[in-house]
Amino acid sequence: MKFKLEDITVYFPYDHIYPEQYSYMVELKRGLDAKGHCLLEMPTGTGKTIALLSLILSYSLERPHSPPKLLYCTRTVHEMEKTLGELRLLLRHLPRPSSLLALGLSSRKNLCVNPSIITSSRDSVDAACRRLTATWVRANAGAPTCDFYENLDRVGPAEAQGLLPAGVYTLQDLRAFGRERGWCPYFLARRMVQVANVVVYNYQYLLDPKVAGVISREMQRESVVVFDEAHNIDNVCIEALSVCVRQQTLDGATRNIHRISQEIDRLKATDAGRLRAEYNRLVEGLAQRGDLSVSDTWLANPALPDDILREAVPGNIRRAEHFLSVLRRLVQYLKGRLQTENVEKEGPMDFIVTMNSDIGIDQKMLKFCYDRLHSLMLTLEITDTDEFLHIQTICNFATLVGTYTRGFSIIIEPFDERMPHIPDPVLQLSCNDASLAIKPVFDRFQSVVITSGTLSPIDLYPRLLNFNPVISRSFTMSLTRDCICPMVLTRGSDQLPVSTKFDMRSDPGVVRNYGRLLLEMVAAVPDGIVCFFVSYSYMDGIINSWNEMGILKEIMQHKLVFIETQDVVETTLALDNYRRACDCGRGAVFFSVARGKVAEGIDFDRHYGRLVIMFGVPFQYTLSRILLARMEYLRETFQIKEGDFLTFDALRQAAQCVGRVIRSKSDYGMMIFADKRYSRHDKRSKLPGWILSHLRDAHLNLSTDMALHIAREFLRRMAQPYDKAGNGSKKTLLSQEDLEKMGEGNFDEMQL
Repeated sequence: MKFKLEDITVYFPYDHIYPEQYSYMVELKRGLDAKGHCLLEMPTGTGKTIALLSLILSYSLERPHSPPKLLYCTRTVHEMEKTLGELRLLLRHLPRPSSLLALGLSSRKNLCVNPSIITSSRDSVDAACRRLTATWVRANAGAPTCDFYENLDRVGPAEAQGLLPAGVYTLQDLRAFGRERGWCPYFLARRMVQVANVVVYNYQYLLDPKVAGVISREMQRESVVVFDEAHNIDNVCIEALSVCVRQQTLDGATRNIHRISQEIDRLKATDAGRLRAEYNRLVEGLAQRGDLSVSDTWLANPALPDDILREAVPGNIRRAEHFLSVLRRLVQYLKGRLQTENVEKEGPMDFIVTMNSDIGIDQKMLKFCYDRLHSLMLTLEITDTDEFLHIQTICNFATLVGTYTRGFSIIIEPFDERMPHIPDPVLQLSCNDASLAIKPVFDRFQSVVITSGTLSPIDLYPRLLNFNPVISRSFTMSLTRDCICPMVLTRGSDQLPVSTKFDMRSDPGVVRNYGRLLLEMVAAVPDGIVCFFVSYSYMDGIINSWNEMGILKEIMQHKLVFIETQDVVETTLALDNYRRACDCGRGAVFFSVARGKVAEGIDFDRHYGRLVIMFGVPFQYTLSRILLARMEYLRETFQIKEGDFLTFDALRQAAQCVGRVIRSKSDYGMMIFADKRYSRHDKRSKLPGWILSHLRDAHLNLSTDMALHIAREFLRRMAQPYDKAGNGSKKTLLSQEDLEKMGEGNFDEMQL
């Protein structure tokens, strides 16, 4: 269908559109017109992705002279493939599909088609690729090279724009196209991201400055950036700028320095001119090294802006031997700092002052460490960068400490508090300010859209990320039947309260009541049930207790039980078997963990998830020194109270877990929040509006038998036939005719 939205024609690949999709497009267009940033919360399962793609591409078609490029960021490869699938469907309904080029970009590991590299080792594809494609390797006549890369390299810049015909290319399509033409899919995609209309890739390609400096440097300002499923975007930003240094890291860095020293001695004997040329280049500044071949580019600097890179490198680290001497002193100093018996916490400036007085390394030397190492490794023609990850980590740490004076904490812990008898010293450079990583994205691109199904409370994100959205809106879900049934269970059948509060979680009464709740539900609810626990350790403990009480055996008489572990392969196998058990009618229960892989990326739609139980409130480990440092910074800088942040973070994780159960409007499912704390208004109010709108007052303080009665009634109701389109004033499916007939006033009435 196609319809007019203010001054543009919107092309939509389905015959009907949801009212909330239309509202979403209206707000998104206002944001694009204002050339500002948007914050949009859209209920799960209401077609957010296709609404985004339809509006932005239709918007581009109305501006053929300067169409905005779409950079669509996802968290996983699976989400990337789903987005490209929706895009392919939309492409068939656009009036000029022949000119559109859309592609996904992922790592070498996911795109390589060279059999010799793939079969050698999946873990070191990057290193194996560099060994075949580095400029100095290819210059050596007898050295083995990659035929796929060589074939692509022969295509000149003039023909580069036409390398990929118009269309939508998933990772699988790129690999197939590369095999057919004999070209490298990874470097082909790297070339084509500059000319493509739509690029779908991982968050890291924009948020991690080391990766963004290589991949996204040339993207034009007129681009529209979308961060989908962005409820955890602040954590992604913080991880991108945090560094963890352990004893193993320092030992590995010492070995790396020794190896580099040997390479320098070898080069002095064979080609000393290369070292002299590098020294002269560093006098001019790091930016003078010119444009590197795409196969030689390394991870970019984690922090330095271009103007600093044009400065001359400090004299005391220009010569390779002097730089290695500085690295040795730095590594030795960090080893000494790890030999502490007490927890130490300090800011970057205090750390630099102490270091300068102890070993004579100043802030400017630290600031240039990462790029100086990069320059040296290029001069030494080192291809196996994976071997040098430890020294890269140290230089990354040094550059971040030397660049940022605020927003970071350096925390040294001699052991993990949860296992104090095991010495495990760790030095962590912890970023406390999520806005540092995302600020370049907000400054550089005219429109950034942050969207997810769980962004409540939506007013906290502008403060966490330090930006001013022109549009900030949360949408509700229009339904013809109440297909969502959230409940808050506060006590068991014996009327004892249930909670995972630290002083209650190991109480045998709480454990037994949680077990009886699950036992009653597996007997009454058909097909699949998903249970989320607050941590792996709590899940292990409660399953052991249920086993000893005989509850687990009773559960397995009704349904099979599958468990998420920290091993990806085991969890994938468990998920496959869980689905098979649901498909064949046997039914199954899946035990999972909030903040785990399953909670973030796996959908339990239709019969795979008729009920989800959230056992407890998934707060972070509140004694974590990193978390305490971040909360202190948020309180002082953004006036966000510790309790508000902890509750917000726990409730968004809980909402993300229970949201797995509803993936479309024709689906139905129940959500049980099993903890007495959810009955408190200050906790409950942080849940997304689309869940709260279905949470009745009568469902707020339930015992196990009351919840069982409500579940049976709900399942009986869901078994009745219903009108999918809605009727009267509450239509939930709008046709093209409805949109044409409907004025703005009428549409607003239908939303009520």
